[in-house]
Amino acid sequence: MSTEHLFNLKFAAKELERNAKKCEKEEKAIQKNNLEGARIHAENSIRQKNQALNYLRMASRVDAVASRVQTAVTTKKVTSSMAGVVKSMDAAMKSMNLEKISGLMDKFEKQFEDLDVQASCMEDTMSSTTTVTAPQHEVEGLMQQVADEAGLELNMELPQGVNSTIGQSTTASTEQDELTQRLAKLRQL
Repeated sequence: MSTEHLFNLKFAAKELERNAKKCEKEEKAIQKNNLEGARIHAENSIRQKNQALNYLRMASRVDAVASRVQTAVTTKKVTSSMAGVVKSMDAAMKSMNLEKISGLMDKFEKQFEDLDVQASCMEDTMSSTTTVTAPQHEVEGLMQQVADEAGLELNMELPQGVNSTIGQSTTASTEQDELTQRLAKLRQL
């Protein structure tokens, strides 16, 4: 069931990304029209651009949820595997077969090490997916690279002050804080 939800979340994220690209294509089509046609469609273009940004934001949030579901699925598999080892250890202890007990203990320790590695990996993944803003120098570097590839002068295309606010959203960070608090409360139960 969880893998089905994970698939649906990933599918929804892809759909949102496609919608964002579609909105950008419509905006480019408007830019190719004549000046009078561009004026007529200016309002629609602005709305489409905002909608494209909203789709990208939503796709990012859905992708973060998908990562959390993947983490839960992985944790469930490890927990189930460890439960099986514990049952086998109980059976071995009852028979007091030292070779079997030693083998099971080795397997249990290996499973525990695997769990530690997976937990560390999941923590790293979760911290990277829940980051609200990217480092400023990375954002600016990527924007400059894209502008260079497109043959554009970056400073001419972007209004002043845009570089300092890219990737920041007070609404998104407030929602993220609320979600983090709710998650902490659920973990305490």
